[in-house]
Amino acid sequence: MIEVLSPSEIARARDTGALVAEILQAGKQLASVGTNLLEIDALARDLMTRAGAESCYVDYEPSFGEGPFGHYICTSVNDGVLHGKPFDYALRDGDLVTLDLAVSLRGVVADAAISFFVGTETPEGAALIDATERALAAGIAAAGPKARIGDISSAIGEVLRGSGYPVNLQFGGHGVGSTMHQDPHIANDGRAGRGYRLRPGLLLAIEPWAMLDTAELVTDADGWTLRSATGCLTAHSEHTVAITDAGAEILTLPR
Repeated sequence: MIEVLSPSEIARARDTGALVAEILQAGKQLASVGTNLLEIDALARDLMTRAGAESCYVDYEPSFGEGPFGHYICTSVNDGVLHGKPFDYALRDGDLVTLDLAVSLRGVVADAAISFFVGTETPEGAALIDATERALAAGIAAAGPKARIGDISSAIGEVLRGSGYPVNLQFGGHGVGSTMHQDPHIANDGRAGRGYRLRPGLLLAIEPWAMLDTAELVTDADGWTLRSATGCLTAHSEHTVAITDAGAEILTLPR
């Protein structure tokens, strides 16, 4: 299903996006040496509840997961890159953390992710995060009315491949609206000029992610967390954008 939202729904989506950005930044501020991943999950729950929003994750039970996710935010650490299920783990100096959050507020969903270091950065990890952020910016710049999905994919892939990182095509961006995961799928590499043509009112979650030295994922014992097959560092950057007559409006920037 592909939803095209009305102007009033886009206005509500701006509020949802602002809430997602607020919770992600609060989680980042909380994350320090000794912070437990379950504390970050509890913070996300509390801020969501206070805003009258609903989690897109707690009851989420897709075919690729093992049972309902059961938590409010994805917390992936180091070699974990997607669908990181919070567990009893205290963050350590030098951990590379990804927080990924999808929230529904007044019937409209927004989805975003950030990657950052706790304490000491490593050059290779910082370069990886930077590449995903640059790929995200390139993908957003390629989005707009009359552009095609392949234009976004091509722009993302060019940055990631040009930075020397393998690209996995199993998981990527997607449409959002009244639900979290909708068509069209946005692969993180592809051919420009191909695929669904964008139009105003479309909401897209654009999400480049990369692993240092592999394109292969393995599933953790929790049945959810996806890790790099080699144990290498990973990073993930994501924004929800609204396609407008003028281009792509980022809804999940911190205010």
